[in-house]
Amino acid sequence: MIDKTFASPDDALHDVADGATIMFGGFVSAGTPSNLILALQRRGTRGITGIANNIGLGDLLDVLCEKRQLAKFVATFAIRASGARKSLFEEQYARGEVALELVPQGTFVERIRAAGAGLGGVLTRTGLGTMAEEGKRIINIDGADYLLELPLRADFAFIKAHRADRMGNLAYRMAGRNFNPAMATAADVVIAEVEQVVEPGEIDPESVGTPGVYVDRVVRCDPVPVRWYG
Repeated sequence: MIDKTFASPDDALHDVADGATIMFGGFVSAGTPSNLILALQRRGTRGITGIANNIGLGDLLDVLCEKRQLAKFVATFAIRASGARKSLFEEQYARGEVALELVPQGTFVERIRAAGAGLGGVLTRTGLGTMAEEGKRIINIDGADYLLELPLRADFAFIKAHRADRMGNLAYRMAGRNFNPAMATAADVVIAEVEQVVEPGEIDPESVGTPGVYVDRVVRCDPVPVRWYG
């Protein structure tokens, strides 16, 4: 049996180098790998390209801006509502200190899925005629135009599940599933933060949301309280 468990989040991130592209699972605070994010902050890795649904909205990703570890972020939303206190990411983006690529949410997950499936891209009509089409190839099929959106892949994926066995099979809990299973297919190294680790065979195969073949490292962590801004 291959035991994929690590003693701590810091141990699991031992080879995350400067300039890495990292996917972070979660939707706002649900299914976010908070302990791995905090370990990344402690590690001090810089020049990171982050890929996540959101940043600065109960997800702890904003801590990576405290020492300016982010060079670029790809997200579906990253700007708070008018009147809310700005996150550190928003402040740095406004000063031109970090780059931001906004992607429609459906396109975002399809680009990740395409990377995991080995596809060359996704054709979508979302964004046609807007600034989202700038610099992208337009393909006409049966008289209709589509944008070619390229796959999103990463060096690492930090994901969160409820339970794992020592071989890396993951079971999610309710809304915590969200983007985590897709991201687990689209990175070179997948690190899973879980609340429980059990022995192989203790997770019902019907409950496995991500098979262990996709998972490289597992670390058990207690939940981290959600941090909200303004």
